[in-house]
Amino acid sequence: MFVDQVTVEVKAGKGGDGIVSFRREKFVPFGGPAGGDGGRGGSIIFYVDQGLNTLMDFRYHRHFKAKPGMSGGKNQMSGKAAENTRVAVPAGTSVTDADTGELIGDLTENGQELVVARGGRGGRGNTHFVSPKNTAPEIAENGEPGQDRYVKLELKVLADVGLVGFPSVGKSTLLAAVTGAKPKIAAYQFTTLVPNLGMVRLDDGSDFVMADLPGLVEGAATGVGLGIEFLRHVERTRVILHLVEMDPNNARDPLEDYHQIQHELTTYDENMLARPEIIVATKMDMPGSEERFSTFHDQLIAEGVAEDKIMAISSITHNNLQLLMHKTAALLADAPLIEPKRDAESEKVYTLEPGDEIHVEETDEAWIVTGGKVERLAAMSNLQHEDGVIRFARQLRNLGVDAALREAGAENGDQVNIGDLSFVYED
Repeated sequence: MFVDQVTVEVKAGKGGDGIVSFRREKFVPFGGPAGGDGGRGGSIIFYVDQGLNTLMDFRYHRHFKAKPGMSGGKNQMSGKAAENTRVAVPAGTSVTDADTGELIGDLTENGQELVVARGGRGGRGNTHFVSPKNTAPEIAENGEPGQDRYVKLELKVLADVGLVGFPSVGKSTLLAAVTGAKPKIAAYQFTTLVPNLGMVRLDDGSDFVMADLPGLVEGAATGVGLGIEFLRHVERTRVILHLVEMDPNNARDPLEDYHQIQHELTTYDENMLARPEIIVATKMDMPGSEERFSTFHDQLIAEGVAEDKIMAISSITHNNLQLLMHKTAALLADAPLIEPKRDAESEKVYTLEPGDEIHVEETDEAWIVTGGKVERLAAMSNLQHEDGVIRFARQLRNLGVDAALREAGAENGDQVNIGDLSFVYED
C-alpha cells in the first residue's frame, strides 16, 4: 500500500535532574557543594533512507518517544546524555507542524537529517549556585522537558519527469511501455490512485525517473477529484509530459483538455508552467486520431507553441516512443533543479523557543498561569529544599507573575497552578 500523508506524535526526552550534594570527605573541612548536572534528553531526528518509498510504516507506529537524560551524581559527576531516536523516512518527505501548519523542513537527499523535537537540557547541580552570600546552596534544577508535538509528514515523489493529463489518457500505458514498471492499466477513470515510478534507460547510457501521476479533473487545485493528491506530486518534477488523448470517441475536445490541465497547474503553483514541457498526443493507433491530431496541432501552433514541443505517439504500437524519450532526456539535461521549499530560519534544526508572555486565567478551582518561559521555570525548579523555594519565588516576582496575579484579582490563600505545579498565593 502506498501511503503519502500521515500525522505522528514526537516527544523528545526530558533532561536529567541536577542534584544537591556536598563533599563530606574526612580530611576536607568545609568541602562545599558537589552536585552534578543532569544529561541532555534524547531528540527525535528524521533522516532519509533511500530504501523507503512510502510512509506505510507510520500507519502502525504513530508515537515516537526519546529517552530522558540521566540525573547528575555526587562529586560533580554529570549525568549521561540520552541517545537520540532516529526515524527513517523516504526522500521527498516534507515535515510540518500539525497545529500551526508551519514548515519544519524538507528531506530530499540521502542521509539528510532534521531534528523535529529537541531534547531538554539537563538541570544544573548546586555547584552552579555558589555566591559570596550563599557558599553552601541547596539549590538545583530539574531537567528541561523535551519538546512534545504533532507533526504532519507529506511525501512528494521525487521524479525527473512527470506524466500529467486527464484520467485514462494513457499515462500508465506509456510508463509501462518505456520502463520496467507494471502499473495497473484499465479503461476506467482513476485507474491510477497513487504515483507509479519507473526508470527509463536509453541506448546512449542516460537514464531518468518517470512518474505516472494520478489523473487530474477540473477543479483539482481546489480539491475536486484526487485534487491535491495529484498536484503535490507534480511539484518536484523537472520536466512535464502533458498527455492529451486523440481518440475521436471520447467526446472531449483536446484543446479544452489541454487548457484545463494548464489552468489547474497554475492555480496550484504559478511557477509550474515555467518548467520544460512536451505536449504528447496519445492513442494515435485509434481510427480517426490522425485527423484529430492535425486539428489539435494547428491550434497549438496558432497559440504560439513551438513545433518541437508537440509530439504524437502510440504506446500500443510504440510509434515515436524512443524519439519522445530522447527529446525528454535532452530537455532534462538543461532543466533547472527544483529547490525544495524550506523555512529560511530553520533548514536543519527546528526549535520552538518559549515566549515571554504571561497569561492569567481564573477558574472555579484556581488561578491558571501560562506562558512558555514561566511554565519552563516551574518544570525545572526543584522545590525540595528551602533555598530552591526562595529562588523560585524570587524568579516568579522578577518575571512579573506576582504583579499579574495581583492585577487579575488574586487574594492571599488562592491556589495557583503553573503546569503541573500548584501553590498558594501570598502577596
